[in-house]
Amino acid sequence: MTSRAPRIRVLLVDDQELFRRGVSMVLSADADLELVEVGDGDQAIAAVEDTPADVVLLDVRMPGRSGVEVCKAIKAISPSTGIIMLTASDEESDLYESIRSGASGYLLKDGSTYDQVAEAVRLVAAGQSLISPSMATKLLDEFVQMSRSPAPATAQLTQRELQVLRLVAKGLSNREIAEELYISENTVKNHIRNMLEKLQMKSRMEAAMYAVRSNLLDDSV
Repeated sequence: MTSRAPRIRVLLVDDQELFRRGVSMVLSADADLELVEVGDGDQAIAAVEDTPADVVLLDVRMPGRSGVEVCKAIKAISPSTGIIMLTASDEESDLYESIRSGASGYLLKDGSTYDQVAEAVRLVAAGQSLISPSMATKLLDEFVQMSRSPAPATAQLTQRELQVLRLVAKGLSNREIAEELYISENTVKNHIRNMLEKLQMKSRMEAAMYAVRSNLLDDSV
């Protein structure tokens, strides 16, 4: 008999009760997801300290601690937790700060259906990064600006870590990277952890930005 895969633990953090209720209705109906809801950043940090979540859905702008501050705190407590930032704003500064703070995804509330939020949870839980299409254009603009300034000194990545970085930057999940390189998912996770430590970065999305900036997507580099 095949054993059932463990449920994905999801923490929903948003001070807007109506939005929280809509997302909750969709996620709670999915037998593969285990949902906890809180209304502010302090409660979110306490919840992660008690039981680390696989994925956190985190509002960017809340009373008290901002989403970016909470994102940094959660990543410090549980580096493996994937964080999806939710916002009603398309401010570029929120996008960039979220990525630098370790977020794995960024969704606009007005541009995403509840079902799309549920799908985003699954993608991030599987080790992928994602971003709303409208915000992706802004991120590409940032890539252009970054390419005009000097890149940081090349980190001492091993050849395998460099291979993993290129595949992360191409949007592959941990499972897809494992299949591509004929290694286990755990080995992929170890390479990503070591890679981020050497690059002094907090998320695979930030590492992808670094790869683009440093022209590392070209296998000849």
